Amino acid sequence: MYPAAPKRIGGSFRDPSGHVFRSDGAIYRQVNLSYQAEYELLKASGLYEHLVKRQLLIPHVEVPPAPSGSRDIYKILQPQEIPFISYPYEWSFSQLKDAALATLEIHTGALAHGMILKDASAFNIQYCGGKPMLIDTLSFETYQEGQPWAAYKQFCEHFLAPLALMSKRDIRLSQLSRVYIDGIPLSLAASLLPKRSYLRIGIAMHLHLHARAQRTYAGASTAPQAAGKNRLTKKSLLNIADSLKSAVEGLRWDRGHTAWSNYYEGDSYQDEGFADKIETVTQFIAQAEPNCVWDLGANTGAFSRIASQRQILTISMDSDPGAVETNYLGAKQAGDRFLHPLLIDLTNPSAAIGWANEERDSLAARCEADCILALALLHHLAIANNLPLPRIADYLASLADWLIVEFVPKTDKKVQTLLWSRQDIFPQYTRGGFESAFGQRYKIICSKRIKASDRIVYLMRRQQRET
Repeated sequence: MYPAAPKRIGGSFRDPSGHVFRSDGAIYRQVNLSYQAEYELLKASGLYEHLVKRQLLIPHVEVPPAPSGSRDIYKILQPQEIPFISYPYEWSFSQLKDAALATLEIHTGALAHGMILKDASAFNIQYCGGKPMLIDTLSFETYQEGQPWAAYKQFCEHFLAPLALMSKRDIRLSQLSRVYIDGIPLSLAASLLPKRSYLRIGIAMHLHLHARAQRTYAGASTAPQAAGKNRLTKKSLLNIADSLKSAVEGLRWDRGHTAWSNYYEGDSYQDEGFADKIETVTQFIAQAEPNCVWDLGANTGAFSRIASQRQILTISMDSDPGAVETNYLGAKQAGDRFLHPLLIDLTNPSAAIGWANEERDSLAARCEADCILALALLHHLAIANNLPLPRIADYLASLADWLIVEFVPKTDKKVQTLLWSRQDIFPQYTRGGFESAFGQRYKIICSKRIKASDRIVYLMRRQQRET
């Protein structure tokens, strides 16, 4: 039985069927009495077992309600906890695409068991063990013959619209999902897409014509569904899902043209130095013994895999869409269950947003890391972004106890490239300046110069500040 004094999760307040709360560090979901019939059908129909077996729905166990609980409680569920919550605007193209296809598979599976998916929010999908899974157990309702798919518009706004914009216009438009957390308006997506997108049947039907229908029937009581017309059979719903699946599967993005997707090619050290850096980072991770690693500026994840292959949860972050796409596809192919690639700009990390700034947590609030990897990152922050070394040290120290950081001196050709078109206004960017700035927050445990280069990798541990 869970302890008393539960704290409701900030993003769980819109659904009258129930809500999610945390108590004594564990996550629970309350199922309200109003959802009793649907929950019983979910279990009795075999849908729950089917989706869990296919790793499409997060499993749960039922626990007794607290004696002083609300009279509205029907069940209390304790779901398998997601190690790290991420959001659609932090996913690569293929991550969002796989989440879309998983949502459609869940929907068709529900129809086969006498239910229908009533919510198709991308925020209801989370990556767990490398796979996209539905985390909202209350997203189903009993299917009634002839009913439309209420979540059709939501699916188009949360999945198809951003994917089409990323594929047909610009990969950076994925960030619109950060602004429109209830889904990218179809009218906006249609206006941004190139005219040639009309030639794609799925895009024309589900985005352009859908947006036109919304404009036509906006505020009108004569819309087909409002008038009770065009009743849809189950076969029609399956055809719509199949059409959406074809539209999603047909979208492609070429990841070969982003700024840092080929970063390691022509790097400042040759094969000998790269191998030495791998060995050094491996030794430092073993010394830190972390349970969770954040790799900041991970590029394609070569060093993230040192941790993830040792079954350490590894959040592998980079701001380059091509690098993150390559990282995710590599992890997916390898079946890496502990690697979680994310599209994160460290100079502007995801903030707390939504209603009362509580629906979506900030990056730092979602998971406690034990160890930070900051390899080939410091010069980008200090020189390309004019961030003072003490400010960088303060931020990194706020995230984790251990730090594995690489200092890249001005003699390195990567730093020379950054300084090529600007004045060198960074007199403190020296090894001594770096050690002095970071020494205010960390104790340097050990350091190692990388072979065939002037780069140095440090293992540091955070110092406790006096109060």
